[in-house]
Amino acid sequence: RHRHKEKWAATAPRIPSTRLALHYFDSSYSLHLGALWPSVRAALLCEQKYGALLNNFAAADHVPQELELLNATDFISEATQKAQQWQRETMTQAEMSPPLCPSISSKIKCYTFPRGDITRFRPARPDALGLLDYYLMDASSLLPVLALNVQPDDFVLDLCAAPGGKTLALLQTGFCGHLAANDVSISRTKRLYQVLHSYVPREVRDIVSVTSYDGRDWDQVKGGTFHKVLVDVPCTTDRHCVMQEDNNIFHKRRTKERQMLPMLQLQLLMAGILAAKPGGELVYSTCSLSPLQNQCVVERALDVAEAQFNISVHVEDLSHFRTLFQDTFSFFSDCRLGELVLPHLTANFGPMYFCKLRRM
Repeated sequence: RHRHKEKWAATAPRIPSTRLALHYFDSSYSLHLGALWPSVRAALLCEQKYGALLNNFAAADHVPQELELLNATDFISEATQKAQQWQRETMTQAEMSPPLCPSISSKIKCYTFPRGDITRFRPARPDALGLLDYYLMDASSLLPVLALNVQPDDFVLDLCAAPGGKTLALLQTGFCGHLAANDVSISRTKRLYQVLHSYVPREVRDIVSVTSYDGRDWDQVKGGTFHKVLVDVPCTTDRHCVMQEDNNIFHKRRTKERQMLPMLQLQLLMAGILAAKPGGELVYSTCSLSPLQNQCVVERALDVAEAQFNISVHVEDLSHFRTLFQDTFSFFSDCRLGELVLPHLTANFGPMYFCKLRRM
């Protein structure tokens, strides 16, 4: 009756969250990706590759030349030139469906090192007015922004905007009539403010409104008002989870939160659909390889939009992105809906899933 019962929780060795994440990915992604998984796994565990998003607002005309001397190239202009060349070769626009070039903003410039080149970029430097010359980010994070294809004077909503890389890229197009940058986390919104102040002059910041609403309730704030909506949702952030203990969603205490992610993602995507005007376009994106957080969320949203709101949503074809950017990124060829960038040792960007929708 008086036997001492060992407190298991206090004495059992704590398994690192990074190991829990990797174990979970090994069991689920080996099924989803099959023979590709060992290669993707190796890339996830190696240093990530970055791109340098040029800041069009800074006086930094010397930067492209400096980067080109290091053998970096602007992967977006390279892809656009290639597309124009293909179009000249085929000569008939009908064969190029959908047309490759019009959907790519030439104003966004992002320099990357070639496949297999793991050179690091120097830290960003300020110009005479204090604006930094470029923003270092995973270059695949620009693909959702390019897919959104912002047009002059568009009203744009970035529903989960922090820490601000995609918001900054949206502003680089020079086309936003108004940009609503929202993030539920006040601490992350501070980071967003920092990015805007470090990269964007005051007269351009005036077209940005930063808010900290719960994105799920956005349609109650401003429904049906935006031409373009970016829904870059919280996800398992696969690369972070296998590399860093800090803020790891695979921590034992965050199990419930992790299990609820697809529901949160669905609610955010639905809020994005309701925030778009009829005829408006959305891009849903994650930095996860998980089909449960990617195409499954999109499929469910299409059903819910139709059944509960009588809204028809059309999935836009982005397969031309695979062709355009195949030299820079490694794409998964078996995505049911949308496109997925796979980390690869010679092109260690991603993961990045993105899918474009149109509210009919």
